[in-house]
Amino acid sequence: MSLEVHLVTPEREVWSGPARMLVARGVEGEVGILAGHAPLLVRLAIGPLRILTDDEGERVAVVDGGFLHVTSEAGATRADVLASQAELLEEIDVELARARAAELEQQIQNHDTHLAEAELARVRAELRKAQVRIGLAG
Repeated sequence: MSLEVHLVTPEREVWSGPARMLVARGVEGEVGILAGHAPLLVRLAIGPLRILTDDEGERVAVVDGGFLHVTSEAGATRADVLASQAELLEEIDVELARARAAELEQQIQNHDTHLAEAELARVRAELRKAQVRIGLAG
């Protein structure tokens, strides 16, 4: 039995290929996918995605939410990671992420006079995205 992983965003296919295991962070915790896994649909949290490849390597990416859809049939398992935004570890611009995090932290500190609650939630989510990128690549 094989496992095929596809990591895609609306703009591009970020990575695809055979894998031994996929580890993703869902909104309710981490999930690991191996060949033969039962069909599954998981809402993803902002966080890392680890793909253990067939050649004993590892590909690491960050996803900004989305969904993980797993299907198994005819001896093959397919895991589709559908993310609004995703980057492989080597694509992350750490300095840009640090600058973005500092800017967002400043907005949060000043939220009493500048941000409505809905906007504050959006800014906090953007800050989490920057922090995950810094944590993985920094």
